[in-house]
Amino acid sequence: MLQVFNTLTRTKEPFKPLTPGEVKMYVCGPTVYNYIHIGNARSAIAFDTIRRYFEYRGFKVDYVSNFTDVDDKMIKRAKEDQTTVPAIADRFIKAFTADTAAVNIEPATAHPRASENIPEIIDFIKVLIEKGYAYESDGDVYYHTRKFKAYGQLSDQRIDDLEVGASQHTADEETNRKEDPIDFALWKAAKPAEISWPSPWGAGRPGWHIECSVMSTKYLGDTFDIHGGGQDLEFPHHENEIAQSEAKTGKKFANYWLHNGFVTVGDDNEKMSKSLGNFVTVHDIIKQIDPQILRFFMATTQYRRPIQYSQKNLDEAANNLSKLQNAYRNLTYRLKDAGAGEDAEVQAQLATLTAHFVTAMDDDFNVQNGIAAVYELAKLANVYAGQTTVQTTTLQALQTALTELTSIFGIKLAVSEPTLADADIQALIDEREAARQHKDFAKADQIRDELKAQGIILEDTPQGVRFRKD
Repeated sequence: MLQVFNTLTRTKEPFKPLTPGEVKMYVCGPTVYNYIHIGNARSAIAFDTIRRYFEYRGFKVDYVSNFTDVDDKMIKRAKEDQTTVPAIADRFIKAFTADTAAVNIEPATAHPRASENIPEIIDFIKVLIEKGYAYESDGDVYYHTRKFKAYGQLSDQRIDDLEVGASQHTADEETNRKEDPIDFALWKAAKPAEISWPSPWGAGRPGWHIECSVMSTKYLGDTFDIHGGGQDLEFPHHENEIAQSEAKTGKKFANYWLHNGFVTVGDDNEKMSKSLGNFVTVHDIIKQIDPQILRFFMATTQYRRPIQYSQKNLDEAANNLSKLQNAYRNLTYRLKDAGAGEDAEVQAQLATLTAHFVTAMDDDFNVQNGIAAVYELAKLANVYAGQTTVQTTTLQALQTALTELTSIFGIKLAVSEPTLADADIQALIDEREAARQHKDFAKADQIRDELKAQGIILEDTPQGVRFRKD
């Protein structure tokens, strides 16, 4: 049975979707004023991996992730660049799309923008005012936080203990316009020259929290299965989403709350963030390393655990990924001389390893135990591919399983198509083999060294010499 850790109850619970066979899932997306750093990417990769596992288990996933394309940071960046907020949003949404595609994150079912949902946001706020959960003050609209009795349940906080200005999106000068310091903004009156939209309370723009309540319920319904995001969003963002959404609809907002751990850097495991200036952008790092290595590094740590970003850990991920790629190549290589039929014993071992994988992933997406089963599958593949006699059906079964399970982690296993360069390499290999047969080992070694210098690694197998490109 698939179980997930629900932040709301702080327990692991059986996953029971509202509609059998379907998962409705909302994950908070980025504020698009800059390139995403790998801390942002960690959340996107974690929930993409969860989505892929749901799909592997046969669920139809309706996955929505927003873009915050209007807020204080957007306005500040537009001023700095002497351009408009929409232009900044378009630029960095395009960059986000390219960077996430590079690390093989599937596009969401919907990627709504706050600016595209202004009428719905205004209508949502109107209902909250009508119900007595919100009030207007000098063109701003605030939420009566204390009126929502369950406030603080998600983040396990008492409302009387909350500090003024807990949200970084609430400015100190707003305090005088509030009835209570812990109330939060639903609508902000426009300052001179700021981007704004007309509303019943005057020209302004939405607060940060309201957009996610509006867009999640618009696309997924008043109640949906899973709401996800980083641990830093538990309070105040997700807490505020629950308060305003359930006040409006009178229904439970999300059944399960999933939060991913931080990416840390340095010996003191400091959280990576733009505000601390210790971040590395995906845009930059994928120019230096294979994007699949970054994806594998991120996807193979259980989503609730922190990830320590370091060259050592990246190198380890690259090494482990290389082993999986080699196992896939070994299977492909042996298909050319395989006999008909299947090996029942190996097929049984494969079934056992696949079951181990599912058991691990069903336990709150325990990717670390899941990938351990995949490593065992790779070992099985290598041992079988090294046998003198192999059978096509079993090779294909191993290859299919390896492909399917690694794809859940966002990894694509493939063997490159032959090219002219490959033909030239093969000619050198043949020349090397001829030299060895004539006991001209100096020439054979020379050819091997020449190929190695070009990143071509030769592998001696019982079926002959083959090569791979590092």
